[in-house]
Amino acid sequence: MHRLSAFLTLLLSLLSAPANSQNPAPSPSPTPLSPETLLSLRRISGLEYSPDGARIAFVVSEPPKGDRRPSHIWVMDAATGAARQITYSEKAESSPKWSPDGKVLAFLSNRDTNQQIYRLSLSGGEAEPLTKGKRNISRFEWSHDGKRIAFIAPDAKTEDEEKKEKDKDDARVADKDEKHPRVWLLDALTKVERPLSPASVSVSELAWFPDDSSLALVATDHPESDRQTNRIVRVSAAATDAKTLTPLQTLLAPAGPFGDIQVSPSGNTISFIGSREDGPGLHDLWLLPVNVAAAKNLTSVSLDRAVFAYRWKKDGSMTLLAADGFTRKLIRYTPTGAREDMSLGDVMPSSFAATEKGDLAFVGENSTRPQEIWLAAAGQQPREFPLFNKTFAAWLLARPEIYQYKSFDGLEIEAALLRPGAGGPGKLPLIALIHGGPTGAWQSNIESWGQLLAARGYAVFYPNIRGSVGYGQKFAEMNRADWGGADFKDVMAGIDDLIAKGVADPDRLGIGGWSYGGYMAEWAITQTTRFKAAVSGAGMANLISEYGTEERPAYDEWFWSVPYEKPEGFLNHSPFVFLKHAKTPTLVLQGDADTTDPLGQSQELYRGLKRYNVPAELVIYPREPHGLREEKHLVDRLNRIVGWYDKYLK
Repeated sequence: MHRLSAFLTLLLSLLSAPANSQNPAPSPSPTPLSPETLLSLRRISGLEYSPDGARIAFVVSEPPKGDRRPSHIWVMDAATGAARQITYSEKAESSPKWSPDGKVLAFLSNRDTNQQIYRLSLSGGEAEPLTKGKRNISRFEWSHDGKRIAFIAPDAKTEDEEKKEKDKDDARVADKDEKHPRVWLLDALTKVERPLSPASVSVSELAWFPDDSSLALVATDHPESDRQTNRIVRVSAAATDAKTLTPLQTLLAPAGPFGDIQVSPSGNTISFIGSREDGPGLHDLWLLPVNVAAAKNLTSVSLDRAVFAYRWKKDGSMTLLAADGFTRKLIRYTPTGAREDMSLGDVMPSSFAATEKGDLAFVGENSTRPQEIWLAAAGQQPREFPLFNKTFAAWLLARPEIYQYKSFDGLEIEAALLRPGAGGPGKLPLIALIHGGPTGAWQSNIESWGQLLAARGYAVFYPNIRGSVGYGQKFAEMNRADWGGADFKDVMAGIDDLIAKGVADPDRLGIGGWSYGGYMAEWAITQTTRFKAAVSGAGMANLISEYGTEERPAYDEWFWSVPYEKPEGFLNHSPFVFLKHAKTPTLVLQGDADTTDPLGQSQELYRGLKRYNVPAELVIYPREPHGLREEKHLVDRLNRIVGWYDKYLK
């Protein structure tokens, strides 16, 4: 239940556009910012340099349209920054990967309903499918010689299964009738494919060894388990007949969650991002020497910040993307393990790629800039290429104030304060927004709730309370078995600090958030009547029933054990137990296909609020998972949030 909310970012208040300095003109009145404007932003991801370093492939996600968000592959010239779109289907393309000779791009696309691997020659022509079948491919990797592609997908549906599905004769036995993702080998020339792993083993990641003789996998032979059972295994890629599977060799069974498995260019080391001991989330970069049954933590002492991504170079050095308070940093580790921080100014990288000679490409943003691609030749400062969100520059955004305050026990908490551009003198209505997670964090990029609220005269408070990432492992562990305890006191101490400074009006306080932030809003209204309005999105009213109905509850187990053995913590930190104390008008927002914090959680909250005559609305969004996706739902949500606070705080 790692709730990295759809709202992990900061956005600032709207100002009027500057006049032309050579021919001054009266500044126009600012136009109120709309949800549609915020949804017009394009997102950039999946940067990959070509083998010669001359070009960069990447994914551009267009604004949501109807019930989908189209995404397409682009290619940029690394020397000039000139970019062109190379895929144009009505569906979506993702995961561009260069062939080792740089002549072909392979990618994933759902243009055939099911997500398949496609191949596109950069010399021209149309993309052609390399795979087929009624199944979805989740990941793939070229072999180093370019002759094969390894990919992850379940077995395709059989004719009998399709007939039963069509006839509605589709009863399913939980844990027994599941098709688990397997590893397959595809001949890139003949398109012949064969499985490498058994159907009973669930595989989630893969990486080739440099000699192409085998692959490292993240896999479990207990996919039915609700606990952390993934292991790092090795499987041979040697030619066999199609019906013969080679045994899986277990290399390591980490105690906690882990991911982003890679094999070093030398083939001597397997790397991954993992937790310390058993949780709570991914934090450090680990190195596992091949044929050694123990991994070394590379970053626990020298960095002690959550690592989000990393890349190897052939000389054994690495570049890491890591959290650091409200921003992220790119950091190099030399082959000997020495740390070197990279200087990027005030721009925050969200994804990156690098060449062997040290050229760098990254997606950069901050609280006043939307995402664009930045390029830096080896040893030079990065340069922005504003190609994808230029029209958003018309909306001038104020920079937030990042500051620290003392919590109830003296612990220093970092926060951001967003003041309205035209707030005027006097105390302001204040809304505290709480991030998801709890092992998440607010960061310096564009966040819709705060931007809209600040543009309408609210001050917005973003605290990175204990449990947040970006402040070290110990800080991230500080709310273990204590949700709604010291972390909630951190929120209230920050609000009291802003009241004491004359910023916030104590009679006009609101709170809100999504996922864990939704839980904190629910907890707040059952613990105090100081808030005059609350918004809970995809929250958790009952931690016991939430554990029993969500997918992958192992995350909760780190915090609380299991409710069958230790129900007290779950129960005593569940907002529904204290709903009889609630008085705050509360807007409850929920996707009905949410398997992370299921619909029943919001229903339990709403039913209790109704029982005690608390003004409340429950809004259910059909088809939506934990993070909303559909265009009209996204607009509706933002309008309802602003309307709710306006109704009760103004």
